[in-house]
Amino acid sequence: MTDWALRTALQSMVAIIVQPWAGPVARSGRVARYNPRLDPMSLLQASELERAYGAQDVLQGISLAVPHQARIALVGPNGIGKSTLLRVLVGLDKPDGGRLQRARNLSIGYLPQEAHTGGRLQQLLDQSLWACALDAFQELRQTETRLNELEQQMADPGQAATALDSYGPLQETFERAGGYAYQAEAKRVLRGLGFGPEQFEQPLGLLSGGERTRALLGRLLLEDPDLLVLDEPTNHLDVEAIEWLEGWLREWPGAAIVVSHDRYFMDRTVDTIWELSVDGLESYRGNYSAYLTQRRERVERRVKIYEQQQEKINRERNYIQRNIAGQNTRQAQGRRTRLERFLAEESIDLPGERRSVGIQMDADNQSGLAVIRTKDLVVGRQGTAFLRVPDLVLQRGECAALLGPNGVGKSTLLKTLVGELPPVSGSLALGAGVQPAYFAQAHEGLAPSMTVLESLLQAAPNLRISQARDLLGRYLFSGADVEKVVGDLSGGERGRLALARLSTEGANLLLLDEPTNHLDIPAQEVLQAALAAYDGTILLVSHDRYLVDELATQIWVAEVQGQELEVLSGSYQDYLRLRAASEKEEPSPARGGPQAARQSDKGPTTHLRLERIETQITDLEKKLAAMASEIEKADDHEKVRQLGLRYQSLEQELQAHLAEWERLTELLEGA
Repeated sequence: MTDWALRTALQSMVAIIVQPWAGPVARSGRVARYNPRLDPMSLLQASELERAYGAQDVLQGISLAVPHQARIALVGPNGIGKSTLLRVLVGLDKPDGGRLQRARNLSIGYLPQEAHTGGRLQQLLDQSLWACALDAFQELRQTETRLNELEQQMADPGQAATALDSYGPLQETFERAGGYAYQAEAKRVLRGLGFGPEQFEQPLGLLSGGERTRALLGRLLLEDPDLLVLDEPTNHLDVEAIEWLEGWLREWPGAAIVVSHDRYFMDRTVDTIWELSVDGLESYRGNYSAYLTQRRERVERRVKIYEQQQEKINRERNYIQRNIAGQNTRQAQGRRTRLERFLAEESIDLPGERRSVGIQMDADNQSGLAVIRTKDLVVGRQGTAFLRVPDLVLQRGECAALLGPNGVGKSTLLKTLVGELPPVSGSLALGAGVQPAYFAQAHEGLAPSMTVLESLLQAAPNLRISQARDLLGRYLFSGADVEKVVGDLSGGERGRLALARLSTEGANLLLLDEPTNHLDIPAQEVLQAALAAYDGTILLVSHDRYLVDELATQIWVAEVQGQELEVLSGSYQDYLRLRAASEKEEPSPARGGPQAARQSDKGPTTHLRLERIETQITDLEKKLAAMASEIEKADDHEKVRQLGLRYQSLEQELQAHLAEWERLTELLEGA
């Protein structure tokens, strides 16, 4: 075979087999989209922004800048204007004052808190989840269609030469832009966000509101904008999906602004915190934990400066008062002028304390040592088993955190423990003197037609009206707020009302299903402190890893519906270390053989192994693509032969990884 023939054969093979993996770095064919020397400008800048609704000023004097590759979290109490600021930044709302400048050709992907119908979403409702995801690759798909047309023309001898001339350059462009891997990337993102293959063909119109929001998040990630603006992206994600999103954001080269109440998520993803308050916007460098330290230091420093200024002001006023009518009148008048200028331009106010909810949980009586006992317990609905519980005893004073993906049966277990649902089989018993109280994730115990005051009195009929009002005031319901109808409350207000009701029960066993949902960060911190001081027993279902990390003395893990709950003694950090060790120690198919691989798949790390294999596939496909380019340029017979052998070896390795990827995917689909 001649050099030309060998090279042509290898190039033809490469054109069919090589499918570069469009990972987060090169999804749109833009390997490096930012060079600081050539492009120093920020993606977005704002100066003295103002926004009002009627007579209410929501934003005043907001100045900010978004650098390339920034990871920014926007925090602040509920109702302060975080979502309004995001809408102004992305162009959905116009500022009433100030200046907003965006980089030329800046592409922005925006995810609101809820995927309301209307606009672009209304057009997507009839599409399947899969079609919605693929719609993010419109240009690639148009190129793919054109390539298919050219392939058909190449089969016609009369058009073959012309079609071949167009096909090569277009195919190279398609390949470099990730055209051979965009469907795999779409599957990876949808699966990472918690969608199973059985949902891919479901129309968006049949998905729940939370599922639609996740679908739109997946589409945004696949569109690969320059700037992502995400309003509470973790609200509808379980812990596994949140961890996947954290990894995705760490690898992604664009910039992101995120509003989040998930403190653990912010610790792992952001490098800047913007705090929005009535005084404006203040920036802090670092993650959420760094922000807490810096904020405390800034408040302490401002208090000290304020006290020093007050001493100076008092001294000046005393001097002016003593001398304004005496021999030193001119000096006193001069000092008064300087003092007035200082008060107008330099003096600061005493930093105000943020109004926060006053949560307190007390147990009226102590329970027996054994709080919960189970025997052959299986929980579920209508005879269908959701979760199998090993025989266990929960001791007094423990806090067990129940973790696992959505739909695995965590809430069902709590409802079974409080008697709302019967066991499918087996038995459970509460210990001597145990008085349970249940906080439901959806707040089902709140009657929508009642007022806030009536709802509290329903839970605590012995309270006097004045006592009930005082208690509601501690939970930030003041004045006319207590007469609001429960059905008109926001998610955060319903959560605070449910906590107020819970605090009146004096229970010594708290069964808490997502208690921090919809609470702003200050309220989460107060609840965390209250539960840490609680002297009873807690069984906690939560995606709030910050809360779990603080409280848990046991970790209960539910991986797949129908399987047995795994009980681990120790903290959340102990659980993470065990999980990391199991990932490291599990045998690979090459070392342990197929049987060892099948056994390791029974652990909780299948999704993580799948992600690792996808990374390896990405690397191999990049190497194959580079080698294909070398083969195309090579003009020496021996070099072409050596490259061909190396290419064949890498291709075999790639096929082995793809086979393992398919096996793990099928395993997850069948789980």
